[in-house]
Amino acid sequence: MTPVSGSAPGSTAARRVGARRAPLLLAAGLCLLAGLDAALGLLGLPAPVSAGRLPQVHGMLMVLGFAGTLVALERAVALGRPWAWPAPGCLGAGGLLLLGPVDLVVPRLLFVAGCAALVALYVLFWRRQPSAALIAQAAGAVSALGAALLWLGGIDVPRMLPWLVAFLVLTIAGERLELARVAVLAPSAERTFLACVGAVTAGVAATLLWPAIGTVLLGAALLALVAWLVVHDVARRLLRATGLPRFTAACLLAGYAWLGLAGALWLLTGPVTEGTRYDAVVHAVFLGFVMSMIMAHAPVILPAVLRRPLPYRPALAAAAWLLHLSLALRVVVGDLRDVRGAWQLGGVLNIVAVLLFVVSAATASVAATRRASAKATASASAPTSSPSADPRTPR
Repeated sequence: MTPVSGSAPGSTAARRVGARRAPLLLAAGLCLLAGLDAALGLLGLPAPVSAGRLPQVHGMLMVLGFAGTLVALERAVALGRPWAWPAPGCLGAGGLLLLGPVDLVVPRLLFVAGCAALVALYVLFWRRQPSAALIAQAAGAVSALGAALLWLGGIDVPRMLPWLVAFLVLTIAGERLELARVAVLAPSAERTFLACVGAVTAGVAATLLWPAIGTVLLGAALLALVAWLVVHDVARRLLRATGLPRFTAACLLAGYAWLGLAGALWLLTGPVTEGTRYDAVVHAVFLGFVMSMIMAHAPVILPAVLRRPLPYRPALAAAAWLLHLSLALRVVVGDLRDVRGAWQLGGVLNIVAVLLFVVSAATASVAATRRASAKATASASAPTSSPSADPRTPR
């Protein structure tokens, strides 16, 4: 996720730009909150809001409504063209319409439109500067479009889960490749990366026609991709740093571990569409990997998108630690050992961790913005020196 240029975060001009983008981020945030509310219901626990179909649309709400809007918003900001905004706009609107009584066909169509617009954005990026990273990200966008079309056609989420996984995994992997290239990768490393991307894409397509073979191939491809990321990502070198670099590196490496677990489960157990193994795969990918990546990149992405500063604070690390420890309780003890109490407690703590991160990030950003505004006001009102004010100047 590459930051974009522009006025300094926290300045008046930056805040005006950020205010115009805030509604899209708000839409993604509402999808996240609704998804967490639905998660309580799926855990068999009371939820603050009881909506009839929220549990049924929980997966699409979180993947395309929340994460999809964030991805498309960041890409639209990076492109910097007016025609880029339909991608996050359609995905955000589709997610919000899932919360109301609107016929499901409408949000499904909006998801298709948003994913198609996202694919078009990558075509424009490719015309600017072709790269292996863009191939991976575009493959992820095509997977998102495939998932949206399958959902429109009536395929349920468990059967198209590999398409949703590929969307976010390939998008994030492509962005990590962009940063890994700073260290001057050998051409063979990029070729190996593209081979992993091709294997993931082939595995995803095969899961529809030959579920057993496709799932095993996908699992093996994910493990190969994780191995590539661990070897070539700069995260390993930053783990011994302090502050934000160490926080980012720890989130990245923990995310790779969870993605590796999901790949291993698919490789060893084959297709899973229900039960504890399904829950383990889903949350290892979307909480352990994707949410960890969002936490890792938030201090860079929020200033780029909203033009608001987000300094690193220990509370962000506390939320990340809580996420991974509670996910271990949920998946390793609850799912893989079939302990219902651990599964429920881990699930609740997952929700607490995500909310803690959101609140901590918002608080840190608001405080930093106020400090920046106060500093700018003080600088503007400070008297400027002049030659006549210098007592050494002849009068």
